[in-house]
Amino acid sequence: MDLLSQIGGCRLCAGRFAATATRHSPRPVPWFRPTARILIAGQAPGLRVHAAGRPFADASGIRLRGWLGMSEDEFYDRDRVAVVPMAFCFPGYDAKGSDLPPPSLCAATWHQRVMAGMPNLQTLLLVGAYAQRWHLGTRASVTETVGRWRDHAPRRWPLPHPSWRTTGWARKNPWFEAELLPELRVHLRKVLDDDPA
Repeated sequence: MDLLSQIGGCRLCAGRFAATATRHSPRPVPWFRPTARILIAGQAPGLRVHAAGRPFADASGIRLRGWLGMSEDEFYDRDRVAVVPMAFCFPGYDAKGSDLPPPSLCAATWHQRVMAGMPNLQTLLLVGAYAQRWHLGTRASVTETVGRWRDHAPRRWPLPHPSWRTTGWARKNPWFEAELLPELRVHLRKVLDDDPA
């Protein structure tokens, strides 16, 4: 059985998810192929992604594609773009309706194997604290890590999560849209256009 099929059939967190306020079953959303050149590493699927079975199938996905200057077709081209969150399943909500963190068991079980299976990666987009901690080994805040993006570019680009909450954050940190995003778009266009696929 190949790695995608193994992840798609994973039920390691079934008991954990059944105990959440949402009481849902696992539905892993693996989205990668060995030929991918760009990796988008996020936190975990949300409820809409859980229902759709496709990553970033929500308003945050629209915003992220806008940040990246990618069309929907480019973004969902698995031969070129992989989406590998720190947990492949929606973790559920707590009793107050807040997102639960991605179970660390998922990354511990799958992440090294997935990364090893994509030898052509040129660019890693690290969306949010969980991805930044795993890929950069940092414990700094998202603002501090993203603010030091030049320390990691052009291979690794730390980004905030593209939720509606980022609107206020972007106003307080105008360098994000004025400096980081234009350089990131130019870099991604080069990676995509140089791709023989």
